[in-house]
Amino acid sequence: MANKRSLKRGINYICSDLFAECVAVSLYNANSDKDNIDTLLRTVMHVHSDYIMRVSHPEPGMKAKEYYNSLINSFTTEVNNIVDQINNLH
Repeated sequence: MANKRSLKRGINYICSDLFAECVAVSLYNANSDKDNIDTLLRTVMHVHSDYIMRVSHPEPGMKAKEYYNSLINSFTTEVNNIVDQINNLH
């Protein structure tokens, strides 16, 4: 298990890259839908804040290794969904 600082740093990097990609799609795609892009940007910000809080405050009663492994897996799933949505905007 990685320490909390590296998990938070990874979440920050990934979410900032996703946010930048959404902004790039909105700027360079002439026929992009503003409502979909705004929704995606809000989703990225929500995922970022949610997972940063979840790293800081683990659930009581779960073993740390199980908790952080499930956290990483669910974060990866959500990131993949967001990437798929960004790809559908192109």
